Amino acid sequence: MDLRHLTLFCTLLLTACDQTWTPSVVGEAPAPATSEPITLGQSYTLMSDVFGGPREINVYVPDLPGWADGYFDDPLPVLYVVDGGLEQDFIHLAGLSHLPLINAERSPAIIVGVKTDDRYGEITPEPTDPRYIAEFEGYGGADTFRRFLRDEVQPFVRSLGHTGRPALIGESLAGLFVLDTLAAEPDLFDDYIAISPSSWWDDRKLAKSATETLADTPIGKRLVLAMANEGGTMEMGTLAFRDAAAADPAITLSFLDRSGSESHSTIYHDAARDALILLHGIAAEPYGDMPWYLIEGEEPPTDTP
Repeated sequence: MDLRHLTLFCTLLLTACDQTWTPSVVGEAPAPATSEPITLGQSYTLMSDVFGGPREINVYVPDLPGWADGYFDDPLPVLYVVDGGLEQDFIHLAGLSHLPLINAERSPAIIVGVKTDDRYGEITPEPTDPRYIAEFEGYGGADTFRRFLRDEVQPFVRSLGHTGRPALIGESLAGLFVLDTLAAEPDLFDDYIAISPSSWWDDRKLAKSATETLADTPIGKRLVLAMANEGGTMEMGTLAFRDAAAADPAITLSFLDRSGSESHSTIYHDAARDALILLHGIAAEPYGDMPWYLIEGEEPPTDTP
């Protein structure tokens, strides 16, 4: 392209730009916009006698028309989340409970996030191996955290009314706490979800003693156990606990083997969704071709108690 044609091309280009784009005046304020905060549940401050101070409890109740008035045959199941602070795992698990309002893949659940302030010291079982006692000073508060759940958190949640079958979920050290609770105090919850539990803790003591500690488990408990590509003593401990639970007739076990697709840091969300489908995958009460609460403008059936 010679200079004459280049000049003509630039002139045409500038003319086109001038017709389609008008620069804003420097310093001109943008058009006004309105905004509203996004609300996802309620955050409570619970004064704890067990811990001697305030504790954060976060609660999400699915927005179901008529739920508070008892239009459902059964109360909603409750999922207690260890490490359930606003900066921990509450928000993404609350999103999982909102999902079935859109796709009806399972019954929704009330999500209760229980924040851990010192997760290493609060949710690990007390160590017995001398090496762990020496190396992990200040760890081993799982019994106290369980007492907090039993004596303070659960009564508070029940006071909200219309709560159903309780489940406990946790990942990593919180997953270890889930298995430890099933072994130590199985009546505290009906369902247990342990995702990539830190089964290496205390030289795999929980796994090594699982056959004995699970022997007195009441009939009807359900365990969903998920494992990523952990390897080493963590995988050995998880598989040993799995085998002990599978041999116990009181426990219905579901094992999610994600060792070929997930790492310890990526497994939680998708495995939690699959676990909730396994536990709560009963279709919502139909109203026509869809659950009544998904039909815009419809009222709850009048013949539903």
